Amino acid sequence: METEFKITRRLRELFDKYFEDYTLEQLNKIPVGFNNNLIWNIGHVLVSQQSLVYKGSNTPLNVSDELVAMYARGTKPERDITQAEADVIRELLFSLAEKTEQDYANSLFTTYNARKSEMGFSLDTVEDAIAFNNHHESLHLGIMMQLRKFV
Repeated sequence: METEFKITRRLRELFDKYFEDYTLEQLNKIPVGFNNNLIWNIGHVLVSQQSLVYKGSNTPLNVSDELVAMYARGTKPERDITQAEADVIRELLFSLAEKTEQDYANSLFTTYNARKSEMGFSLDTVEDAIAFNNHHESLHLGIMMQLRKFV
């Protein structure tokens, strides 16, 4: 699992770079032809990771219900987020990844509700969920690489 956690950490570093390279206005901008923005993608990967790993393991999420409502699958940006909200998302990039590593090391995830992902991947264990989450985050990083050309 160390490799999977290493991948997660690197992905989070790549997401974090957007906070350095883009203004809040750019993070919030929804380009013509798109239905979301840079910051939505970052919030979405945080909420999705929590859902895949924690909810799938019948363990309480480490994000607020408000964050889930704003960034869960099927949502889209309804308003520009504030700098304070962006700061929370940025902090969560690393704190949630670290917490997941600690919780895994402490054997918190004792059960997993097996299912198929929307893409047909079998998620039978928490290890499957962590690996699939890296795939999911990579997909959203690719989307962001397209979005950034238009902000």
